[in-house]
Amino acid sequence: MKAMVLKKTSPVENNPLTFEDLPVPQPTGNEILLKISVCGICRTELDEIEGRLPTKIPVIPGHQIIGKVIKLGPTASRFRTGERLGVAWIYRACGMCRFCRMGLENLCEKFMGTGCDSDGGYAEYTLVHEDFAYRIPDIFTDCEAAPLLCAGAIGYRALKLTGMRDGDIIGLFGFGSSAHIQFQLIRYLFPNSRIFVFTRKKGDAASELAIEMGADWVGETGGTPPEKLNCAIDTTPTGAPVREALRNLEKGGRLVMNLIRKETPITDLDYSLHLWGEREVKSVANITRADVQEFLDLAAKIPIRPEIRKFRLEEANEALLMLKRGQYRGSGVLIVKS
Repeated sequence: MKAMVLKKTSPVENNPLTFEDLPVPQPTGNEILLKISVCGICRTELDEIEGRLPTKIPVIPGHQIIGKVIKLGPTASRFRTGERLGVAWIYRACGMCRFCRMGLENLCEKFMGTGCDSDGGYAEYTLVHEDFAYRIPDIFTDCEAAPLLCAGAIGYRALKLTGMRDGDIIGLFGFGSSAHIQFQLIRYLFPNSRIFVFTRKKGDAASELAIEMGADWVGETGGTPPEKLNCAIDTTPTGAPVREALRNLEKGGRLVMNLIRKETPITDLDYSLHLWGEREVKSVANITRADVQEFLDLAAKIPIRPEIRKFRLEEANEALLMLKRGQYRGSGVLIVKS
């Protein structure tokens, strides 16, 4: 099978993924072999490739996978050959620890990430345990469905963690793959709320998309919106937006950080300015299977329509560099099979 493989962590500018021909993996136990059609591109892949997130080496990245079942392991029984399934960031959890028993398998010490602790979707085939695969609603094309499995589902978890209520003002810091899906969720769930969007600079691709989608205010990170925020979500890779979000947060408000790693430190927080007044900061750590399934059902009902930029599998290095530089709007998707 053709696959893009990471053999050594390196800045993405160095084209670290190599295009290789590998044996097709074979399912054992409850595993399923999927023939991949598309795989979404996520900023977490940048963290893996550039060494901020511990990753098995070598590894095939990718954790927003859409494919069809072509072979079942000897004890797999949940799905049939030919079914279209999705694979998300959660590859495995122990199922026995106190976090798993509480429904917080995202916090399991043995949590494994797809395309990080196991081979993922930048390839023609992949394996997944049948308990960690999801049927995809028919309303979505493969390209539309891929970003829902991480950008959408983790964005859904982040939105829940804000404690947002209808009528609140929410600030979205960064307006990439996850945030432009969150935007559609907020409009559906909280129709009387307002959405203020903060991007790198005025007139960039993200700000133009936010304006087109109907944001109530769009400005640069570092700017001051017309009113304080009741809650906020940060999806950016740098530390400065955390300070800016807290500066613009109303008393009692909560900032949720919807990412795994920051590329630059969070610095210069002033307790009286940024935290005093019962302001909160909360992180999103991974995802649960329930988050994915709940979100897929809700996304189909709305329905969510991600904006897609398509790339060929062998263009993965280029696509990741464009993601890092903010050079495309919405969600990037690798086309593995036409």
